[in-house]
Amino acid sequence: MTPLFQARHLTKRYGQATVVNDLSFHIAPGECLGLIGPNGAGKTTTIRMCLGQTAPDGGAIEALGLQMPADAQAIKARLGVVSQMDTLDPDFSCAENLLVFGRYFGLPKAAVQARIPALLDFAALAHKARAKPGELSGGMKRRLSLARALVNDPQLLLLDEPTTGLDPQARHLMWERLQQLLQQGKSILLTTHFMDEAERLCHRLLVIDHGQKIAEGRPRELIAQHLEPDVVEVYGSAGSEAQALATSPLSALAARVEVSGETVFFYTHDAKPLLAALADHPTLRTLHRPANLEDLFLKLTGRQIREEG
Repeated sequence: MTPLFQARHLTKRYGQATVVNDLSFHIAPGECLGLIGPNGAGKTTTIRMCLGQTAPDGGAIEALGLQMPADAQAIKARLGVVSQMDTLDPDFSCAENLLVFGRYFGLPKAAVQARIPALLDFAALAHKARAKPGELSGGMKRRLSLARALVNDPQLLLLDEPTTGLDPQARHLMWERLQQLLQQGKSILLTTHFMDEAERLCHRLLVIDHGQKIAEGRPRELIAQHLEPDVVEVYGSAGSEAQALATSPLSALAARVEVSGETVFFYTHDAKPLLAALADHPTLRTLHRPANLEDLFLKLTGRQIREEG
């Protein structure tokens, strides 16, 4: 299948720093590709190059059969974008925000007006058509931003952390809407810090760090490739007792042991012997669970805090 979007060997430098380093990826029609990585990994710069906002120092981008940045205007006319920051016009109602945005694409006023009811209904905002953004909750604003990104009926959506700051109910509603778009055959490039979101929505993941691709594949396949299947988390009110287990004979019952704060993570192929041994430590609390995407992310990129910028 011919990719809808393809980036080949993207490179971007700022002074002596290489922010994106020989990065290649593609998005197929109807596919959601997740772009994940810690702060400073190069995600924002990659998105800016995909949108033609930043010119790469090397490599090429092809979108919808056109070349970026040479055909940037034609490509943008067929893209939908939801940025991290709220860019809704506070002086216009929900319906007016959609109308004005549609006019930016050169769409006839009557054509945009005809689309507005369906877009508001999709965003579950039909009852808020006359309300201004200041009267909306955070979840409503994000759904309005998504509806606005659909006003030109794009084939490809670029969503930059679309559910940041939302409560669980609002996030789940947003996920439902994004799933609907995928079922309609639209493609999505998604950046997110929520690993459950990435695992739920993305057909494939691209993990980057220090501007380079460090892993790529389907979420469950990546987890199976890089991680032991079982995780046992051990923690307690004292903390020191749990931490002591990391260097105790119990550590031999796990393939890998990590300590983060007062919690010890045992990664194992068979958790039964470890759980039996932990029964001798009744003051400690344990959580036995399958390995997940957050474990993968932390293994590949580390547990150290990355500051913005």
